[in-house]
Amino acid sequence: MLHGDNVALRPAVLADLPELGRIQATPEVAAQWGHDAITAADLDEPDTEVFVVLLDDRIVGAIQWYEHADPDFRHAGIDIYLDPAVHGKGLGTDAVRTMARYLITAKAFHRLIIDPAAANARAIRCYTKVGFRPVGIMRQYWRDPEGVWRDGLLMDLLAHELT
Repeated sequence: MLHGDNVALRPAVLADLPELGRIQATPEVAAQWGHDAITAADLDEPDTEVFVVLLDDRIVGAIQWYEHADPDFRHAGIDIYLDPAVHGKGLGTDAVRTMARYLITAKAFHRLIIDPAAANARAIRCYTKVGFRPVGIMRQYWRDPEGVWRDGLLMDLLAHELT
């Protein structure tokens, strides 16, 4: 279990999937993540680790990290979503900071990336508070739930920049 200031992160288990699916199906989350919920197969991916975000022992979201293992380009990426009922309370910042600290200290990554939709100002503010910096726009990077190609913003964080 990883502990932040207000949230805790623990590896997701099968019993968490219905609640994660409910959160992911909310219109606010589905607009960014699509309608495909995290599955049992996702929990078994060898290069991805899914955690639940807990607030007072209640699941309020998911955060995952994945590794690019090539030794010449080694880095980790982070993805997160939270229940809209807890948006605007600083929990996303706390969860991302907690995961980043884990990846830097326990997993020895020197560089982390995150890639929100370029129009997702709330997410970009959250990640900036942790120390992520914009690198550039990835044009027509992801397909939204309606099938429209949207721009993404590549952001990165070097270990010494974690706030």
